[in-house]
Amino acid sequence: MAGSPKFLVLGSNSFSGATFTAYLAEQGYDVLATSRSREANVAFLPYKWRDSPGAVQFEQVDINHDLDQLDALLKSERPTHVVNFAAQSMVGESWQNPDHWMMTNVVSTVQLHERLRRYDGLERYVHVTTPEVYGSTEGWIREDHPFNPSTPYAVSRAAGDMSLRTYHQTYEFPVVFTRAANVYGPGQQLYRIIPRTVLAAIGGQKLRLDGGGVSVRVFIHMRDVSDATLRIAMNGTIGDCYHISGYELVSIRQLVTMILDRLGRRFEDCVEIGPERLGKDTSYTLDSFKLRSELGWRDRCSLAEGIDDVVAWAEQFKDALPDLPNRYEHKP
Repeated sequence: MAGSPKFLVLGSNSFSGATFTAYLAEQGYDVLATSRSREANVAFLPYKWRDSPGAVQFEQVDINHDLDQLDALLKSERPTHVVNFAAQSMVGESWQNPDHWMMTNVVSTVQLHERLRRYDGLERYVHVTTPEVYGSTEGWIREDHPFNPSTPYAVSRAAGDMSLRTYHQTYEFPVVFTRAANVYGPGQQLYRIIPRTVLAAIGGQKLRLDGGGVSVRVFIHMRDVSDATLRIAMNGTIGDCYHISGYELVSIRQLVTMILDRLGRRFEDCVEIGPERLGKDTSYTLDSFKLRSELGWRDRCSLAEGIDDVVAWAEQFKDALPDLPNRYEHKP
């Protein structure tokens, strides 16, 4: 797509980053994709599943250590739009090494923003953040809801967000924020609840459900999130935040039951109940009216359709998935 924006996606090995990279390439955009590790297994990289009109170039870059390398890439590749998915993102595990979450999500992220604000080719910076900054909420909340983080992860993300607010106010830094509901889809890490349930059901294994699955969430297909993220990157109001969410509420227990029913398994046979994890938010429900009204977005994939999508992916890569990590492996 000659003369079009060029995207730099930070954190392209993440589920969200890899899916968004694939979506950009499908739309004809060239993408410079970076992550701190080498490219993941092809089962986790949707941009490798089919040919696309846009090109994807991968470079291994760790924002904790390689910001000089990132500077060199900015100068040589001249991206116009930077979308940042790079973060320490696990909530429960953040209690074990909170300093690692602070280093990546606050210190290194602020250092990244220092480099980006001095880069003369930046048109938009999309900061992909989290509803965890709000803590547990009641009712549908808008983007001006106050922060009330309840875990080290949430505190670290809130700090990064607040720093960026000052960058926008002081330097007119061209940031837009996104906060999405619980994302899912083909290629998600195997320890996340939807693929974990699918694989447990297919393999006849027991699924451990923290706290009995009483927490209420909205799950949204990552392709819908990618559509929203691109709209925000291109046309969102600088300095603003946008919620990306549907309105289909489901408890974790209901979600697991839906998946097991789809695969012909009984909840009682497949699930064991474990204790609730520290600081887990009971619910957060994001009102996406702003995104819908300003940018014309709507979610298209129902949860039932999305579960079928994940099941089809698990069947496609059934030979590879059993040998891939099914637990979170922490990297400082």
